[in-house]
Amino acid sequence: MPLPTAVLDTNTVLDWLVFRDPATSLLAEQIESGALVWRTTPAMRREFEQVLPRACFAPWQPDAAAVAATWDRLASTDSEEPPRGLLLCGDPDDQVFIDLAIHRGCTWLISRDRALLRLARRAAAWRVSVLTPRSWHTLNAQLPTPKAPAQA
Repeated sequence: MPLPTAVLDTNTVLDWLVFRDPATSLLAEQIESGALVWRTTPAMRREFEQVLPRACFAPWQPDAAAVAATWDRLASTDSEEPPRGLLLCGDPDDQVFIDLAIHRGCTWLISRDRALLRLARRAAAWRVSVLTPRSWHTLNAQLPTPKAPAQA
């Protein structure tokens, strides 16, 4: 059985890697253990790298090198951007997240963004669940933890 996959929007990655939001703790644990595959694209990485140095994040003192190393170690990054638009997002900056989730048949798109969350009902037609980090945590805290396949 294939591992579950998730697309995380920029705010969810910030919640996890910068703010250490408890709502992302189980998500982080699943990704780090290999029980959940985190799907990304080069555009997502570029956006994150542009957002991270903003002055509003200074109080959290994000270590850009450590964050980049975590991204490189844990993300499964497609070499190309997904085709556009089976579902159109109200925010063009967020289009890549829904495009990747549908194109790759991801289990979840995890976001707090209203424009993406509004697509939840329609994304279900592609078997993609769009939900917040807190909703994901609540849903998955009740399920047994899947084991990652053994490394050869």
